[in-house]
Amino acid sequence: MKYFISIILYFSITHTLFAQNTPLVLQSPDQKLEFTFEIKNSEGLQQAMFYSIQYDGKEVVKPSQLGILHKTRNGWNTPAWSENMEFIDSEESSKDTTWQPVYGERSTVRDHYNEMTIRLGMKGQTRRELIVFVRAYNEGIAFKYHYPENKSAHIIDIENELTSFAFEPGTKGYFSNRAQGEYELLPLSDWENESERPLTLVLPNGLYACVAEAEMVNYSRMRLVLAEGKSHTLKVNLFGGVTEGPPFTTPWRVVMVAENPGDLIENNDIILNLNPPSKIENTSWIRPGKVIREVTLSDAGAKACVDFAVERNLQYIHFDAGWYGHEYYVAEDATTITVDSLRNPRRDLDLHKAIKYAKSKGIGVLVYVNHRALERQLDEILPLYKSWGIDGIKYGFVHAGSHRWTTWLHEAVKKAADHELMVDIHDVYRPTGFSRTYPNLMTQEGIRGNEEMPDATHNTILPFTRYIAGAGDYTVCYYYREEFGHPKRHIQTTPAHQLAISVIYYSPLQWIYWYDKPADYQGEPEIEFFDHVPTVWDETQVIDGEIGQYIAMARKSGKDWFVGVITNNDGRSLEIPLDFLEEGKKYKAFLYEDGGEKIKTRTHVKIEEKKVKTGDKIKMDLKPSGGMAIRIVEVE
Repeated sequence: MKYFISIILYFSITHTLFAQNTPLVLQSPDQKLEFTFEIKNSEGLQQAMFYSIQYDGKEVVKPSQLGILHKTRNGWNTPAWSENMEFIDSEESSKDTTWQPVYGERSTVRDHYNEMTIRLGMKGQTRRELIVFVRAYNEGIAFKYHYPENKSAHIIDIENELTSFAFEPGTKGYFSNRAQGEYELLPLSDWENESERPLTLVLPNGLYACVAEAEMVNYSRMRLVLAEGKSHTLKVNLFGGVTEGPPFTTPWRVVMVAENPGDLIENNDIILNLNPPSKIENTSWIRPGKVIREVTLSDAGAKACVDFAVERNLQYIHFDAGWYGHEYYVAEDATTITVDSLRNPRRDLDLHKAIKYAKSKGIGVLVYVNHRALERQLDEILPLYKSWGIDGIKYGFVHAGSHRWTTWLHEAVKKAADHELMVDIHDVYRPTGFSRTYPNLMTQEGIRGNEEMPDATHNTILPFTRYIAGAGDYTVCYYYREEFGHPKRHIQTTPAHQLAISVIYYSPLQWIYWYDKPADYQGEPEIEFFDHVPTVWDETQVIDGEIGQYIAMARKSGKDWFVGVITNNDGRSLEIPLDFLEEGKKYKAFLYEDGGEKIKTRTHVKIEEKKVKTGDKIKMDLKPSGGMAIRIVEVE
């Protein structure tokens, strides 16, 4: 078992509050972040819960309401936790631990926070209690609600939350109204729709914040809407109601705070830290790697992909939709190998033969299964696929958001773990840290990736927004491809940009060749970068970046460093310091950049080698929508 926990420090203090109007204050370990909780009358509310957040004396979240709204069931109403609140007591504790993930963006994760447990009652409801857990990390503040057993209603019927986030005028957010949507920097006013999470915010005081969700496993998905009648205020909007019984705990609401946007990326372990440790004891079968999708659903195509994977140091081939029939039809049977005739009229795919050949070459196999088959046949196909030699499943077009389907989906990941199968969840699902608890959930979509051909400006926003939540299956594809006869359906960025995003975009299962076939390769030397680049890391540093402008990121694997730099739709000149290299050691850098028509290949990528050391700087002139990929190896 690769997970371990070393407890460095833990203490707790319990005290009872005698003054109802005494605010509670919790500080982060570095004392820069401060969370204040109080019960007060405000804007017509009587004895309601409020909180605020400050960073280094600067206001981040102004006094904002907490609470939960309950449903009315058959004329009977459970009182909402919104007004007439009173303190019972509180407890404070601190914890500083480290743990080692099965895989990740760094090999060791520190989990360091101060915590406050606030126990509350409702006036006139002596049997009812609610607990608010608050954690203050150096990276941000997190809080959640807990219904204790035998001290709350027998049935918890949540309609929505009253949780809100009030910001200073002038605050702007990177708004996207759907999981696979584009981003737009908007003020907190006049939104036509609700915003996806995480929501990255630019504050007028120079700070950056990110409102996120963690440990959303048995609940209803949060999005953010403008609070009616309250200026520059966001509130939680659940996908739908939640019905459970106590004891029951809601997901964490997270407010990350940073002085520069790159710190939000480096600090995204807070999302994992807010989830329980791994429940998988033997993780040897969980193997990250690079993937090529087999698009022809034929024996010849399968063999070609396996041979290409061997040649180019890929770990998996993937059979996408259509291998068991038309995936949208309920009648199709995912226990059979019945190729969709619309995708391959010859239906000449022997999947068992392909799996056997792949295994003989040391290549793993992944398959797609649509939600229609998953919902009917999950318990049947999991042991069956394991017996076939399949390594993992891409769950396609899953329902995501409601309490029912959120719970079902996470149970489906747990069941896959029971059969030692990895999972990639596609379409609208976004992560909230469940991969820490069940690391067989390798990656997920919930992103506007290359299958939708986004432009470079979108690509420079993604690291600071969607990737804060966790791994994203962007489906990298390298070669030009027109689809369905539409001339605009091709990669909108340069080849060096595509090379670089394999470093910048974290995904333990990385689809390096999504639309590409082995035959597309015509000897372009630069794809050796894809051959070498890993998908998981020992260390990650954001060298520099501005949201929607550019980003330069360095990641380490073993002794080697990989650097990815991309710009938006505009060209720019950058100078990247190599301060992350170890003092006293020598290195060789392999630079891959767009070289123009002088390079006599289809892709026009220039490769340069140079000796480098810490303190050196690499200058680059990036083409519009361009980038640079760098591999740095230690030399004697």
